Amino acid sequence: MEAALNEQINAEFESAYLYLSMATWFEEKNLEGMANWMMIQFKEEQTHALKFYAYVVERGGRVTLKAIRGPQTEWKSVLDVFEETLKHEHLVTSLINNLVDLAIKEKDHATNNMLQWFVAEQVEEEANAERIISMMKLIGDNVQGLFMLDRELASRVFVDATQAAN
Repeated sequence: MEAALNEQINAEFESAYLYLSMATWFEEKNLEGMANWMMIQFKEEQTHALKFYAYVVERGGRVTLKAIRGPQTEWKSVLDVFEETLKHEHLVTSLINNLVDLAIKEKDHATNNMLQWFVAEQVEEEANAERIISMMKLIGDNVQGLFMLDRELASRVFVDATQAAN
C-alpha cells in the first residue's frame, strides 16, 4: 500500500506540472482567466500530493519521491486543452479507484477511509472539466463568447479543500 501511495504522490505532482504547463499555454494566448483556472488546478494537485504525503508519514511510512516527466506543452485549441484536462482527470480517477481496490484487498480500512475524500474530489474535478467543455462547444467560434468564458474563469480562487478534510 505504501508503494502505491508513493506512486500516487508522484502522479499528483505530475498532474500539477501538466496544469502549470496548460496555464503557461493560456498565458501565451493572453487568456488570463483560463490561465488562472489552470493555475488553481496546479495548486490543487500540489495540495493533493501533500495530503497523500502527510498520510504516508502519519501512518509511519516512508515517502520516496521520483522524477517527474515533462508535461505536454502544445495544444491545438482552447477546447483541446480542456478535453485533455478531462482525459487526464479520468486517468487520475482510475488511479484513485485502483488505490481503493488495493486498500480493500489489503483490508486497510484507514487508507480506504482517507481515499474516499479523493473519490468525491474526482467526481467534482471531472464535472468541472465537463462543464467547461460543454460551454466551449456552445461558444464554438464565437470570440466574444470565448472572452466571456475567460472572464468567468478568472474569478476562480484557490481554496485548500484538503485542510477542511483533515
